[in-house]
Amino acid sequence: MKMAEVIKDIIDQAKSADRTYLMEHESKAILEELGISTTGSVVARTEEEAVEIFKSLASPVALKVLSPDVVHKSDAGGVKLHLNEENDVRRAYRDIVSSFQGKPVEGISVQKMAPTGIEAIVGVANDPTFGPVLMFGLGGVFVEVLKDVSFRSIPITRSDAQEMIEEIRGYSLLKGSRGHSADIEALKDLLMRISDFVNLEPRIWEMDLNPVFLYPHGCTVVDARIILGEPRASPPAGKEKQDLHDLFYPQSIAVIGASGTPGKLGWNVFTNLVSHKFKGMLYPINPRAEEIHGIKAYPRISAVPERVDVAIILVSAGMTADVVEECCQCGVRYIVVESAGFAELGPEGKKIELQMKEIADRYGVRLLGPNCSGIINTHCSMVQSIGIVDALSQGNIGLVSQAGVCAAGMLWGLRHIMDFGIIATIGNKLDINETDIMEAVSKDENINVICMYLESVKGGRRFIDQARQITMKKPIVVLKSGRTEAGKKAVASHTASLAGNDQIYSAVFRQSGIIRARDYEHMFNLSRAISKQPLPDREGVFIITYAGSLGVIAADAIIDNGMRLSELEEPLKKRLMDLLPDYVCGMNPVDYTFSQDARIVKSTIEIGVDSIDVGSFIVILQAEILDSYVDTLKSIDYKGKPIIACVAGKEFEMPGVIKMEKAGIPVFSTPEQVADALGIMYRHYKRVKQAKN
Repeated sequence: MKMAEVIKDIIDQAKSADRTYLMEHESKAILEELGISTTGSVVARTEEEAVEIFKSLASPVALKVLSPDVVHKSDAGGVKLHLNEENDVRRAYRDIVSSFQGKPVEGISVQKMAPTGIEAIVGVANDPTFGPVLMFGLGGVFVEVLKDVSFRSIPITRSDAQEMIEEIRGYSLLKGSRGHSADIEALKDLLMRISDFVNLEPRIWEMDLNPVFLYPHGCTVVDARIILGEPRASPPAGKEKQDLHDLFYPQSIAVIGASGTPGKLGWNVFTNLVSHKFKGMLYPINPRAEEIHGIKAYPRISAVPERVDVAIILVSAGMTADVVEECCQCGVRYIVVESAGFAELGPEGKKIELQMKEIADRYGVRLLGPNCSGIINTHCSMVQSIGIVDALSQGNIGLVSQAGVCAAGMLWGLRHIMDFGIIATIGNKLDINETDIMEAVSKDENINVICMYLESVKGGRRFIDQARQITMKKPIVVLKSGRTEAGKKAVASHTASLAGNDQIYSAVFRQSGIIRARDYEHMFNLSRAISKQPLPDREGVFIITYAGSLGVIAADAIIDNGMRLSELEEPLKKRLMDLLPDYVCGMNPVDYTFSQDARIVKSTIEIGVDSIDVGSFIVILQAEILDSYVDTLKSIDYKGKPIIACVAGKEFEMPGVIKMEKAGIPVFSTPEQVADALGIMYRHYKRVKQAKN
């Protein structure tokens, strides 16, 4: 019988018996079919059979109860270990049978005792967003107390498997410690086989291989349990949906609910489009207005003589479905529903959302929102925001935000130090979701880095696959809110109880090459640094400072972030010695105390630029003379080496900070922030380089 048929037969038999739990001998039979080594499981239904199996194995054995009603055998007293004599086997058999009287017992599993190795656990859990996820960790105290485990969404690649293994804190034990080591290649094979199997068998919902003994050569599964469920649904194929390019670069926009009354949302949106000089045609839709901002108004969109690319809807929730239908009938290609009052308020709002979705799908129209703040694209002067937005500069940052008002609020201040190209708010994600927007923004040649604020992910595995492709070309920085310690609870699976929601998101981001931000400031710091500076291609950092204490703090932070202080070559050391005052002796950090000025900083940076070992710069500047550095630092040829400035108390010298940022040099408040950013940028560079190789 072929492997697939054997496995299918085992699962079908369990399902026909109305069981969702595969007993150990069934689970191990499947693993053996997959080419995974186990301690085996021979079923004894009498005491004499148990003894004969023991004799045939010629090894110390373990006896385990096999019952469809017993998932955790050890906890229920159904496991007897290290049985070396016939009498031990008989006694253990009788004890187990006696303990489980009244329960359905299929038999007693007799299996070899495995030689002791490094104890590990491998498992599968089913995540509601990303589907099946694979878990790996060391067993015993590492998993029970330290929760030292790693996760990846299935299917994984071999590089994913390597990262899972290296990610755990106990990795050094696997590499070799005190006479113990593990066969890393065999372990990767095990992870890949489990991933491939679960990916192809949609009825597998949870799995625990615990313990797995890892040896210098090979590995063995000692205990196994598999939980079945209804077949996981495949992602719906759906109809081919139109590209979103023209949503971001439309030729015409209608604002349904445009108003001539200042303060109303319809006035804000239409005013933004007019004041920012949107390059296409504008059509205000208002049955009680002749014109708005000097532009002819129409009573309804069907009265507009030309076909409209994008319709922005700002009417009450109860009217929205009818307006969506009319837009679709008029040939509108994209609809942006900025109105609120839908699923976020309860069942009635959800009902209206479903009506809108059905209508848009029927016509093949893409819908953004509801409950969003539209799209800003500085490269076509389009500002759809419900809040009044002042002048913006064209930029290379793409911001995707699930919270529209929050994005608009942040923009008020950030526009002085960050240049956004696109800001897209997605709201309730009725149709267009974060994956759609991320993919569309990534294709824009004006965008070099994407940052995202997410409360949830709707795209599931597609989000991972798309992000993985995008991050090879453009970094993605994500702030994910809604973190919680409450993981999924499952009686049957140890793995599922460990798979907390936020831990899965972190794993998915790592798997996709996404940089996860800790908070808003962190996200925008990283986005500023990446958008203004190249990624460092080596780990050596050159620190220039006017204060010794800040230089020491920077040096510590560099080490903490996996980087190191660069070492200048001898000719460059001589050049630096000629530059240094007599009282300065350090070569890195270079501490000029209060004799530091723009000229000396420029000369020092140019020495670092010529060094093969310098990959990036931290330049700590005085806030009170920050203006004096701007033009000089702007004029230096850094030859692709990033520089980030640190200015303690920068919030009290914002005019100088803004000038420095406009000159292309990010300014952070502390050395720790700079070191953190450079470390993350370097690790991203390494990851992309390794993936391409």
